[in-house]
Amino acid sequence: MQEVFTKSEDKMKKALAALDTNYKAVRAGRANPAVLDRMSVEYYGTPTQINQLASVSVAEARVLVIQPYDPSVLKEIEKVINASDLGIHPQNDGKVIRLTFPPLTEDRRKEIVKDIKKMAEESKVAIRSIRRDAIDKLKAMKKDSTITEDDLKQAEKKMQDLTDKFSKEIDSASSAKESEIMEI
Repeated sequence: MQEVFTKSEDKMKKALAALDTNYKAVRAGRANPAVLDRMSVEYYGTPTQINQLASVSVAEARVLVIQPYDPSVLKEIEKVINASDLGIHPQNDGKVIRLTFPPLTEDRRKEIVKDIKKMAEESKVAIRSIRRDAIDKLKAMKKDSTITEDDLKQAEKKMQDLTDKFSKEIDSASSAKESEIMEI
């Protein structure tokens, strides 16, 4: 029975980590190298992440500088950024690419907050799905007479407590990201 809890908790931690990764990629009006994490460039026939091909640094509060280790890949990086949903046009000076993040408008901030809430809700759905799967396993154990009715009730309560704990963590991460967006 303990194995069910351990696996469920690990899955819930991964769901929370995935949410955190998604939040890092949200463009918040200031330069953040994490916005490039999902982008990859064809480099010698292999899709390679930009941060593995180049030095990515924050030059100013709203300027990201990408300096490739191999200058021949500069055009490819520029194409990938232009094709992405980032909404920023890279400036290529032949040696480095600069991404200047425009300040966010009030409407854009509200859109981003909606996206943040949607991501949080998707993570909560994943957490509840993990809970449901765990409870199904526990019920199967009860049916096989591996655990008693009392054990099942206690396990369901413990699983609900675990779910509540992770839901609160998702809520706090969501509200922290929302306040970050709205105060920029």
